[in-house]
Amino acid sequence: MSLTELSGTPTPEPAPTAEKPARPARRTSPFGALLLRLHFYAGILVAPFLVVAALTGLAYTTTPQLDAILYGDQLTVAQVGDRQLPLAEQIGAARNAHPDGSITTVQPGAGDQTTKVVFSLPELGENQHTVYIDPYTGESQGQLTTWFGSTPITTWLDDLHRHLHLGAVGEHYSELAASWLWVMALGGVVLWWRRRGSGRTAARHLLVPDLSTGKGVRRTRGWHATTGIWLTVGLLFLSVTGLTWSRYAGANFAAGLDALSARAPEISTSLTVGPTDPAETGGDHEHGAAAAGGVVESAAFDRVLSVARDAGLSGPVEIAPAPQPGSAWTVTQVDNTWPVRKDRIAVDPASETVAARSDFADWPLLAKLSGLGIQAHMGVLFGLVNQILLAALALGLLCVIFWGYRMWWQRRPTRADRRALAGSPPARGGLRTLPRWALLVGIPVVVAVGWTLPLFGLTVLAFLVIDVVAGAVSRRRRPAAHPPARAPAGC
Repeated sequence: MSLTELSGTPTPEPAPTAEKPARPARRTSPFGALLLRLHFYAGILVAPFLVVAALTGLAYTTTPQLDAILYGDQLTVAQVGDRQLPLAEQIGAARNAHPDGSITTVQPGAGDQTTKVVFSLPELGENQHTVYIDPYTGESQGQLTTWFGSTPITTWLDDLHRHLHLGAVGEHYSELAASWLWVMALGGVVLWWRRRGSGRTAARHLLVPDLSTGKGVRRTRGWHATTGIWLTVGLLFLSVTGLTWSRYAGANFAAGLDALSARAPEISTSLTVGPTDPAETGGDHEHGAAAAGGVVESAAFDRVLSVARDAGLSGPVEIAPAPQPGSAWTVTQVDNTWPVRKDRIAVDPASETVAARSDFADWPLLAKLSGLGIQAHMGVLFGLVNQILLAALALGLLCVIFWGYRMWWQRRPTRADRRALAGSPPARGGLRTLPRWALLVGIPVVVAVGWTLPLFGLTVLAFLVIDVVAGAVSRRRRPAAHPPARAPAGC
C-alpha cells in the first residue's frame, strides 16, 4: 500500500492521453448500410443533373409573366369592344397579313384576348406561324413563330428544360434526373426515419430542423433532411409526371396505357353520309395544303363555332379544319386551368351537325390523371398558385442539394496525416450481407424497375460494376502490414 493511500489523500487522475477511446460503432443493418451508400452516391453523381433541371424548371415557371411582358401587344387587345366581328372577317384580316400557308387552327378571342389564326408552312417543320387579330376591330396585332400555341420565349425555355437545346441527346439528362429523383426522395425519408429517436421531440424534428445541435454536419443534416421531408410529395409528383413524356420511360408508359386501353380516346372525323365536294362543305377541307382563302372557307369557321357553342363547348376553343375532303372539322376546348374543359366534337359544316363527341368526363382515369399531371407540371393547372408551388419546389430542391454537398465537405478528415477535400463514402459491403430472402425479392424488383426506367437501370448497373471494381483495386493496394479485412465487395 502506498503512502498516498495511507494518508487518505485521493490519488490524482492520470493526465489524459492524446488518444481517446474510440466510441463503439453504431450498429447498422445491411438494409440501412446499402441505402445509405446508394443515397450518398446518387446525391454526389445525380445531383448535378437535378440542379440543371431545377434551374431550368424555375425559369420555365415565369413564362406567363414573360409572355405578358414580351408579347402583350400580340396576345391582348388595348380596348375590349362591345361586339366581336365574325370569324370570317378576322380570318380575312389574318390572310391579308400572312397570305402564305394553310390554316391549321383558329382560336377565337374572348375578353381581352386576341384571336389566334395559325398557319402551317413546310419550311417551319413542327412550328407554325400565328397571326394575332383584334376580334373587335379586325386589325392585325402582329405575328409570331409558335410551337403548338407556345410563344418563342416559352418554346425556348421549354426546350432548355427538356433537352438543353441538344435534341434527342439532351433528353437523356432530364430523364436521368427524373428517374433518380423519386429514389433519392424516398431513400432520404427512410434514412431520416431510421435516424429518429423516440418521443415527441424526435417526431417534431421530422418537420422542424433540430437547431440545438450546434454548428457542423449535424445541423446541416437537419436542414437537409427536414426540408427534404417537406418536399417529398412534390418531388415524387415531378418525377412521375416528368417521366410520362420522357424518351424511354415515357415510351414504356405509353405502351402501358395502350395495354390498359387507358389513353385519351380519339375522335372520329369520318363522315359516312354527306357531300364530299369541298365547294359544298364550306370550301377549304385541305389540312396541310394551300388554302384558297375565300369567303366560303372563312364562313365555315363561323358555322362550326356556332354548332360547338350550341353543343355546350363553352370557354376558349380551338377550331381545326377537316384533315381531308369529306371529313369533319374538330372543335376542342383548350381551357387547361382547374376545373379543366377538354371536351371535343367533330362537326359536319355542310349539315351543321355534330358527327362525333368525346367528353373529358368519359376519359379513362389514367388518361385524366396523366393529362392533369402534365398541366400541373407545366404550371398552368392552378394558375399563379401552381407557378408559386413549382418555384418553391425548385428552390427547395436546390437548397437540399447544397446542404448535401456541404455535409460531404464537412465530413472531410482534417487531421494533418489524413487531410482530404471531402468526406469518405459510407462503408461498403451492405449488398452481400443482405439476407437471402431480401435478395430473392429485391433483385427481381430492381430488374423490373430498371426495365421500366431504362436510364435508371443502366446507371444502377454501372454503379454496381464500378463499385465492385473499385473495391477489388482497393484490396489489392492495401499494405501487407495490415491484415486484410474480410469485408465483402460491392456496395
